[in-house]
Amino acid sequence: MPTRVDAPCQPGEVVLAPEIRQEARRLHQAIAAIDYVLPGTLSRRVVRCGRMGCRCHGDPPQLHGPYWWWTRKVDKKTVTRLLSDEQVADYQQWFENAHRLRALVSELEALGLRAVAADPRSLRRPGGRKPASPG
Repeated sequence: MPTRVDAPCQPGEVVLAPEIRQEARRLHQAIAAIDYVLPGTLSRRVVRCGRMGCRCHGDPPQLHGPYWWWTRKVDKKTVTRLLSDEQVADYQQWFENAHRLRALVSELEALGLRAVAADPRSLRRPGGRKPASPG
């Protein structure tokens, strides 16, 4: 649980507990260290084609592939692109970087929520009134 900061905030300046500032610095440094990112999902698939006499329809089936499929959203539509093994070797780290970036941004958002919860002004109700004390 973060230390409560009871000092009043000046307009435009939020007073943060030292551990929140330290954690934010760590997250900012980790985000700054990330290189290129690629959005979407990379999956390895084997497929059956549409030719009825093909080996992929045999018993047992011998499917085609494996193929690397990169799937992502572009303008609210799903877009899929096939990648070669060489491209996957080159871009794999970029997909991992995107995953790491999303995780770091989630941590930063959680830290922001902790900072708001620790703000002494968060105890007030709309209109500037303090909540009634119980009992």
